[in-house]
Amino acid sequence: MTSVPALKLTGIDRHYGEGETKLSILTKADFALSSGEMVALVAPSGTGKSTLLHIAGLLEHPDGGEVYLNGTACGHLPDERRTAIRRTDIGFVYQFHHLLPEFTALENVMMPQLIAGLTRKEAAERAAALLDYMRVGHRADHRPGELSGGEQQRVAIARAVANAPLLLLADEPTGNLDPQTAHYVFDALEALVRQSGLGAMIATHNHELAARMDRRVTISDGKIVEL
Repeated sequence: MTSVPALKLTGIDRHYGEGETKLSILTKADFALSSGEMVALVAPSGTGKSTLLHIAGLLEHPDGGEVYLNGTACGHLPDERRTAIRRTDIGFVYQFHHLLPEFTALENVMMPQLIAGLTRKEAAERAAALLDYMRVGHRADHRPGELSGGEQQRVAIARAVANAPLLLLADEPTGNLDPQTAHYVFDALEALVRQSGLGAMIATHNHELAARMDRRVTISDGKIVEL
């Protein structure tokens, strides 16, 4: 029996504008991502990479087609329900860490757990364990401005997986880092994905890092195609 994909996109259409100004970004696009799999999204700017990640992450509605998370159709649910799913089942990592500057690393990782209803004790214990796993536990009491770029991004990854999501979406997570730090951060991210078994789609322009993932895909003529 084949397992249900962590993420499945079927017949996704997305366009902006209407009539003569209509710009089609995705056209009948299909994609599937298994649990524990890392897929590199290698696409030039302007081809719809961010749109694809936003649709997969339930931040945008597709104009056609469906988004399935662990077999459940989610693409056209009401906003309140989509927001609830994002909080528990989807983790996001961006090129810039977007950590809350007034809170410590530990508090930043606690935040999504507290929103999800965990007690402060439970959230603090899990946050501390994740920071240790990402090798920044010794910086738990430091605010983002006191951390290096690589440390900030590892805290951001810990925050993204704090609620044990099914799916991790990352948009150029190492794009703002020097090559050595980028590899260090990617090593930590890869170990986390393999250990937790979540599915990960990672957009990157770094072909060396992309080659380390299970598959590489791109966007061509509105379709998601294997490289």
